[in-house]
Amino acid sequence: MDSNTLDASMAGIKSAWGPLSTEVVAACREQLEALLKAPAAEAWLAALHREGPANKELHRDPEHGFVLLAHTEPAGLYRPPHDHGRAWVIYAVQQGAIEMGTYARLAQPDGSARLVKRGSTLLRPGQVQAYLPGDIHDTRCVTGPALLFRFTERDLKKEDQEARRLTRYVERDGGWTAGQP
Repeated sequence: MDSNTLDASMAGIKSAWGPLSTEVVAACREQLEALLKAPAAEAWLAALHREGPANKELHRDPEHGFVLLAHTEPAGLYRPPHDHGRAWVIYAVQQGAIEMGTYARLAQPDGSARLVKRGSTLLRPGQVQAYLPGDIHDTRCVTGPALLFRFTERDLKKEDQEARRLTRYVERDGGWTAGQP
């Protein structure tokens, strides 16, 4: 099998893998930035552009458990604020533009929590954004179709189904509050 940018990037992440640290996140960011520069003619990338899957797993590391997914999103698609539980993630934009808002969770006197939006970043092709455990963010596709990669240090679907550690927020009375599990 011919080597390609996807294989090389995943091998680079695997070689730098370890417990969460500045160095591990930096190495993963660097490999994802290289992935974004893959030639459009590489079969895996050409297929993504041709097929436009909403969600496709590109790599799952059997030893370390990290996962790389591809998402094709139409302009206007909004994903409300959420965190990734114990996991950290890196988003990488290959095509289109994604606005990512960040939030802080503030305890209210009645014991509930509300979110306060800190700001937002517009990710364009070639850019990556990391979120660490507990970081809260939303996403909105502003230029589509967008093709983005989501690298997660563990299987978030399994994490959510088994441990219920991911928090999704819902809009109530003009503010974001934690949704029901």
